[in-house]
Amino acid sequence: MKIKKWINNVLSTVMLLVFILLVAAVVVSKSSGGEPSFFGYEIKTVLSGSMEPGIQTGSIVALKPGGDMNRFQKGDVITFKSEDNILITHRIVEATLNSSTGEAIYRTKGDNNDAPDMNPVSSANVVAQYTGTTIPYVGYAMNFAVSKAGSVILMIVPGLMLLLYALYSSWKALSALEKKNAPLSPPSVTETPQ
Repeated sequence: MKIKKWINNVLSTVMLLVFILLVAAVVVSKSSGGEPSFFGYEIKTVLSGSMEPGIQTGSIVALKPGGDMNRFQKGDVITFKSEDNILITHRIVEATLNSSTGEAIYRTKGDNNDAPDMNPVSSANVVAQYTGTTIPYVGYAMNFAVSKAGSVILMIVPGLMLLLYALYSSWKALSALEKKNAPLSPPSVTETPQ
């Protein structure tokens, strides 16, 4: 009986924590414009396969924003804004410093691409450095979570699960109470033949 109670308590706690985490993820995502950040690291979803196999499509990556954007060298992986205002994460294949302006110019290439990117990247367009942390397939879930349908489902489904669990727990408690308070039936008397 104690094991059942312990399991119920653990399940209740886990469901509550999952609910709180999902709500927090949706709120943080919405407040930060769709992409959450944790402990100073930005979390971004990878939408293309240009950096495969190291960074797979649908993964999330941790990026460290800020700092001197002229510090990067050949081999570093950076995230930058393209001319179309799209975030791209590629590896630097050549880094040069313009001594007159003090600005670095990077030639980048996706690991899975055959040739370097056509346009060089100015250090002014670099947004962050890739930290080497990637979690495959989570980006698909994050993209769904920040969509309208995902937000609704992530708010309603855990709430319904908690409600159903509360109803089930109440029903079990009432059944146990009814059993305990049920009148005892008198012992049956059997007649013996004479």
